[in-house]
Amino acid sequence: MKCYLLLLGLTISILCVNFSEAKHKRKKYRGEIIKPIKEELKVEEESLDPVEEEIFIDPCANKHCSPGQVCKLTENGQPFCTCIEECSFETDPRRKVCSNLNTTWNSDCALYQMRCWCKYRDQKCQELPEDTQEQYRHMHINYYGECKFLEECTEGQMADFPRRMRDWLFNVMQDMADRDELSPYYLKMEREAQTNLTKRWTNAVIWKWCDLDSSHNRAVSRHELFPIRAPLVALEHCIAPFLDGCDSNNDHEITLNEWVKCMEIEEEEIEAHCEDIRDE
Repeated sequence: MKCYLLLLGLTISILCVNFSEAKHKRKKYRGEIIKPIKEELKVEEESLDPVEEEIFIDPCANKHCSPGQVCKLTENGQPFCTCIEECSFETDPRRKVCSNLNTTWNSDCALYQMRCWCKYRDQKCQELPEDTQEQYRHMHINYYGECKFLEECTEGQMADFPRRMRDWLFNVMQDMADRDELSPYYLKMEREAQTNLTKRWTNAVIWKWCDLDSSHNRAVSRHELFPIRAPLVALEHCIAPFLDGCDSNNDHEITLNEWVKCMEIEEEEIEAHCEDIRDE
């Protein structure tokens, strides 16, 4: 009996030792597995960190060049404007343009290219007569298509033209408001013009002048008049001489005062009103 109890105790001791060793091995084994997994997760987390990419900003993006010019970069990466080197040849007669000098050009690109050459006294312009060079420096598009005979605007038609022009500008403003194509500030002006007859023409005239002044230099150039001049010249033969007459000092730009006077409108503090529009 004693031998049996001794043998049983010895067996239990051996089993306890084996169980303890097995438990220790399992802990060690689990630790060896968990550690690499944690390291892999750490590597993956590090790889998911946001990568800072270098964003390229085109120096020419904010460089404004006149028609007939393109933006290029100096050796130091500084943007500058230069005359366009080549214009594609247009075969469609509708692509031709008629200048204010009543000369037909193959395209608007060709016209503005020549103006640029003469403006900066390029050799390609220097070969022309002096008076032609001076004319080309201020040349602009009169209308699209080949030059053709235009009916002369009579004195009576010209006298009535400012009124017709004011009405047309208000109608355009009203149509754009109906199509939801005006900014909130311009829309407010249009609604004011509908309810206040004294503002009907004034608001429309100011709105269009500010809209044409795309360069925001407080003057509308001959080129900036293009959006309302070119589409109407062939249909409205008084528009060209009328707009030419708005430039009272013949400096190739129309100020707001010149524009308002040309439209036969008198309004106090009209300049500040336009600044409000531009601030919007």
